[in-house]
Amino acid sequence: MRLPEGSAFNVTKESVRKAEALLKDDKDIVTYTTYVGQGSPRFWLGLNPQLPNESFSETVILSKDVAARERVKAKIEKAVADGALSEARVRVDRFNFGPPVGFPVQFRVIGPDTKTVRDIAYKVREVMRTEKRAVDPHLDWNEQTPYLKLAVDQDRARALGLTPQDISQSLAMLISGVQVTTLRDGIEKVGVVARAVPSERLDLGRVGDLTIYSRGGVAVPLSQIAKIEYAHEEPILWRRNRDMAITVRADIVDGVQAPDVTNAIWPKLQGIRNSLQPAYRIEIGGAIEESEKGNASINKLFPLMVIGMLTLLMIQLQSFSRLLLVFLTAPLGIIGASLGLNVANSPFGFVALLGLIALAGMIMRNSVILVDQIETDVSHGLTRREAIVEATVRRARPVVLTALAAILAMIPLSRSAFWGPMAITIMGGLFVATFLTLLFLPGLYALWFRKSLDERGPGEAERPAAAEPDHIRRAPPLAHAAE
Repeated sequence: MRLPEGSAFNVTKESVRKAEALLKDDKDIVTYTTYVGQGSPRFWLGLNPQLPNESFSETVILSKDVAARERVKAKIEKAVADGALSEARVRVDRFNFGPPVGFPVQFRVIGPDTKTVRDIAYKVREVMRTEKRAVDPHLDWNEQTPYLKLAVDQDRARALGLTPQDISQSLAMLISGVQVTTLRDGIEKVGVVARAVPSERLDLGRVGDLTIYSRGGVAVPLSQIAKIEYAHEEPILWRRNRDMAITVRADIVDGVQAPDVTNAIWPKLQGIRNSLQPAYRIEIGGAIEESEKGNASINKLFPLMVIGMLTLLMIQLQSFSRLLLVFLTAPLGIIGASLGLNVANSPFGFVALLGLIALAGMIMRNSVILVDQIETDVSHGLTRREAIVEATVRRARPVVLTALAAILAMIPLSRSAFWGPMAITIMGGLFVATFLTLLFLPGLYALWFRKSLDERGPGEAERPAAAEPDHIRRAPPLAHAAE
C-alpha cells in the first residue's frame, strides 16, 4: 500500500511528522518507509516511480496480511476525512498488479496553448465531480510556482558600465555563491564559498537592496538599475506528441470498476468536446487505455491462434461439419465464467481474458473426444442415434473426471491476488461447460445429422457381436442359426 501517489503530502516537516505519528505503534504494520521529495525506487514491477518534486512525499507501508492492510487503509482514510492531514492532498492506494496505471480514471486534455488547455481541464474536472463514484478529481500539474524577474534598465546599466552578464554574475555570487579558494583540513580539501549573508540573500523582499559594483568600483543598489517583478510560472510543462497535455484524474470508490466510471463520465463530456477548437482534443487514459494496450497485444496473434487451432482440429476430425460442431461448443464457457467471477466478486481483466482463451481450448478438447467416439461407434456398425447415446454415456465419466481434476487443481491458484481471476474463470467455466457439452453437443450433433440418424455404419458385418453393448446385442443371421 502506498501513501500517497501522484500529488499527496505537501512536503513539510509538520505533514510528514503527522503522517508518521499516525502510523507509529500500529500493530497491523510491519514496516513503513517515507520518501521525501520523490517517490520510492521501483522495487515492484507495477510501480511507476515519481519524478523529484519538492511538494511530494510517499510512504510505503508493509502490513501483516490483507485484512491488516484494509484496516490500516481505513484508519488513514478516516484520519484524512477528520482533517488530521488537512495540509496535503492524501491518496491511499494499494499495490496493483499489471502495468502501472496510476489513477484508474484519467482524461487527457491536449492542445498547443497552455492556458486554453488548463481552462478546458478545469471544465472536465467539474464534470468529473458530478460522478459520485469518482474520488477527488484533480489535475496532474496545476499549481504554478512563484518566480522573480529582473527587467534591467539598459540605459542606466550602460551609463554605469554594466552589462546584463555582469549583473547576472554578480547576483549569482551574492545569492548562490562562488568558490574563491580551497583550504586543507587534514587530508581533505574544503572549498571556501563567498556569498551574501543569509539575511540578505534569503529574503526576497530585500533583493533590491543587494549591491552591484560597477567596473569603476561604484556600489549601486540593484533596484537602481533593474525593475523587480514578482510573478508565477509553470514549474514543468508536460507534452504529448509535442502538444501541451494536462491529465484530469481521479480514484474510484471500492467495489466498482474503473471502466464503468470512465464510461459513465465520457458521455457527459460530449458538450465540451463539441465546443473544442480543431487543435484541441480530449483522450481517455487510465485503466481503459492500459486494458486496450493489453488486448491489442492479444489481438495481434489472435488470428494466427485461431488458424492454428482450426488446422489442428481439421487434421484430427477430417470434416468441416464436425469441425463446426466442435467450434460451436467453445462459447459455452462464458456462462460459467461470468457466474464464477460474479460470485467471487473478481474483475474481468486481462488475466481473466487469458483464462477464458484457455477455457475455450479445454472445452473443445472434450468435444473432440465425444465427437471422435461417436464417429468410431458409427464406423463399427451402430446407427448415428445409437452412437450418440452410447458415446455420450461412455465418455461422460472420463470427461467429467478430467474436468474435475482441472477444477480442483485451480483451487490453490484462486487465492492468488494476481492469478485468481484466471483460476476462477477456468473453474466456473469448465464446471458449467462440461455438463452443457454433454447435453448440447449430442443434441446439436443429432440436429445436424437428423436425416441420417437411423442409417447404420458400414462396419456391422465385420463387427463381432461380443463387442456390442449387451442391451443392443443382436441375434446372428438366420443362415447361421440354421446351421
